[in-house]
Amino acid sequence: MLGTTEDAFFLLGDSITQRGYDQDLGFGWVAALSSAYQRKLNIINGGLSGYNTNMGLHVLPQVLPTPEQTKMRFLAIFFGANDARFPNTPQAEQHVPIERYKENLKNMIQHPLVQAHKPRIILITPPPVDEALCEKLELKIWGIDVVRRTAKVTSQYAQIVRDVGKEMDVAVLDVWSAFMHKVGWAPGQPLIGTRGVPQEEGLELPALLVDGLHLTGEGNRVVYQELIKLISEKWPDQRPETLTFDLPYWGDESAWKDI
Repeated sequence: MLGTTEDAFFLLGDSITQRGYDQDLGFGWVAALSSAYQRKLNIINGGLSGYNTNMGLHVLPQVLPTPEQTKMRFLAIFFGANDARFPNTPQAEQHVPIERYKENLKNMIQHPLVQAHKPRIILITPPPVDEALCEKLELKIWGIDVVRRTAKVTSQYAQIVRDVGKEMDVAVLDVWSAFMHKVGWAPGQPLIGTRGVPQEEGLELPALLVDGLHLTGEGNRVVYQELIKLISEKWPDQRPETLTFDLPYWGDESAWKDI
């Protein structure tokens, strides 16, 4: 972004955010957001692969800008995929107990550095997981034959995000529900993503989750579309098409010459 763009849209999260610029899968949700807001808002990708909310809260003062550095107009918080991993499973510990997860999200929202900006805050739920695909690839890549994630537990962490949003009057981007709707699931049905639960042909979670956890290009597209939809509904004056350029249109000679 141009240095003239003073206001930022900061994205704080894990690898699902960090990979949001990756174009190898055909679409990246952070890249699309940057394109939509070019010359209007500075999109800052604060995705930290492998991080959970314990880690994110700890490093928050190091990664977020101060109001003197840039004004944070939006802050999106997108953790939970790693917090929901089971404790005492192979590789370094990532699990965060669900009540601690809830407190961490609240503490991020209430952090003095966040409050100093008075940003529009968006909490993002973790997406669902596909157990069979996770287990297959973890065995193939790392030789791990232990269940580390389940669809049910991840759904519980997604619910915590909704609860915190309601309790603290903060907007929630419900990626979990958007993905589950996309694959034809409805509340009360067996939970899609659980090992052994059939998935309708053409509506499978692997179309959205490249390894059962991270997003495919289509999964990235859903996140982006749902985010823009949320912004348009809650803050219509902040839609990309509503905001003006940071510098005048090239054809407006009197405007750019007077800068």
